[in-house]
This record gives sequence, C-alpha cells and structure tokens, in this order.
Amino acid sequence: MKTFIVGAGSDLGVHIDGAHLGPIQLMNDLKGFYKGESFSLIQDENIIKSRNLSDLRKNDYEIDKFNTKLYQNILEKVKDGYFPITIGGDHSVAVASALASAKVHENIGIIWFDAHTDYNTLDTTVTGNIHGLPLATITGYKNGELRYFHDGNIIQPSKAVVVGARSIDDWEKDNIKYSGITVFTTGDIKEKGIEAVVEEAFKIAGDRTKGIHISYDLDLIDPEIAPGVSIPEFDGISEEEAMKINELIMKHLDQVVSYDLVEFNPLRDENRKTEQIAVNLLAQIIRAVENKGKFENKKY
Repeated sequence: MKTFIVGAGSDLGVHIDGAHLGPIQLMNDLKGFYKGESFSLIQDENIIKSRNLSDLRKNDYEIDKFNTKLYQNILEKVKDGYFPITIGGDHSVAVASALASAKVHENIGIIWFDAHTDYNTLDTTVTGNIHGLPLATITGYKNGELRYFHDGNIIQPSKAVVVGARSIDDWEKDNIKYSGITVFTTGDIKEKGIEAVVEEAFKIAGDRTKGIHISYDLDLIDPEIAPGVSIPEFDGISEEEAMKINELIMKHLDQVVSYDLVEFNPLRDENRKTEQIAVNLLAQIIRAVENKGKFENKKY
C-alpha cells in the first residue's frame, strides 16, 4: 500500500503559536526513514491571527481557505489509492483530512484520540478556537460553514468515538449528548484498560462502515511525558499506552483508511520528548501501511 504524507502547517485554530511548525520538523525527522511521496501546506506567514478573546469565530475565513487546499490535495491522492497520513498543525486540519477520506470511501467511521472531545459549535464555543470544533463539523453537528469545500457524506455521529477525553466544556456536553457520539474518558481507560477501550472503539466505528479514519492528538498523552502541545491537560495516558494505541491501530489496519497525528508544538516541547514520541508513532504507522499491515514494535 502506498503512503502519502501531508504536512498541514497551521495553528490558525488556536490562539497559541507554534503548532504550525510541527509538521515540517517531524517531516524532516522522517527524511532518513521515509522515501515516499509527501506534500506540505504552510499557513501564510502574513496572516495576523485573531487573539481577540471576544472573537468566537477566530480565523474562520483563513481556516476555510487553508482547509480547502488541504482537502483538495488529500482527496486527489485518496482517489489514486494512497493511504494519507496528515501531520498537523492544530486539530482543525482534521476537518479536511477526515472529510476527504469520507468523500472517497463514502461510509466511514472515525476514532478521535484526544484529551478534548472537540465537539463545540460556533454557538457554544467559549474561546472561539476552531480546533475545539472539528469533530462536530466532521459529523455534521452544525458548523456547516466550516466544511463548505466538501460535497460528500459526513461521518455519522453513531460511528464517531472519542478516546481519552478529560476536558469537556459544559455547553459542549449537551452537544455530545444530543449528537449520539461515543466518548471514552481517561477514567474509562484506567478502569477498563487501554486495549479494551480501543477494541470497543473499533467495534463502534467499524460497524457496517467501509473504513475508519484515525485522528490522534498528542495532548492525549500526559504533559509530564509529552509537554509539546498547545493546550496540555494533566492526568493523561502514559507513553506505553500511547504506543499501545498505535499497536492496536496496526492490528485493525485492514479497516483504517487514513490517519492524522496533530498538535505537536515544538515551541512548547522540552528536550524533544514529544517530538521523539511523535516520530516513533509516525514511523510505526508508515512501516505498517507500507508492509500491508505487518506491525513491528520498533523505535527509530
């Protein structure tokens, strides 16, 4: 199977700078290992990001413009049979990557590994940071103006699963309740174990679907271990659990059609700890896909 790496260098979805630098850094780290096709899209350096706390639509026009280009590039490669690996950037880039995959595969599920559920709308967001809205957008829960570039199927909420959530806004909880998505918290992981939770997530997202999109936010991991993210949330999973998730993804690789790794912020990293974890995750995914699902538990 052919892989295609997309560097989505945007931090327009968050008020903190730095995530737009993550993709280039990680792609440079992979140069000695990855010899396949790649593409980088970088946000315009001349853009002045909105930091107005009362602005509840921060950079929505700029994000739409960026995601339209990202969507078109991923869509073209998916149609050609490539497996896209999107490296973010903030999590708003997943609107483009997930919906491009849904456009081609038509009926897919999604597993959202994240400390946040990202299920706000433009009406319920407290900060206006659009990286807190993408899963709601992808599953068709309002936010339609954030996916104008897409004319295919959305991903059904009943086939959407969040794993590792531990920070959910009060109004966002109502969105989750009425949408029908499934949420497993870090408490669920501690109680049931990471393997049981991820296996259940695959059952839900893979039930009568034609594939699963994986979106992996590095803030899932505890910031004591992986500090290089824009919005850290304590009481996260361990590095061993993070790598176990990847192993379980490899186990179900016949169902997985696309993969994101997002929110690496090198300006927030310490001693390259987060960077090394991210490189290990990406190297595992690339090797597994290119070897048609043969997982090797090896670090690079």
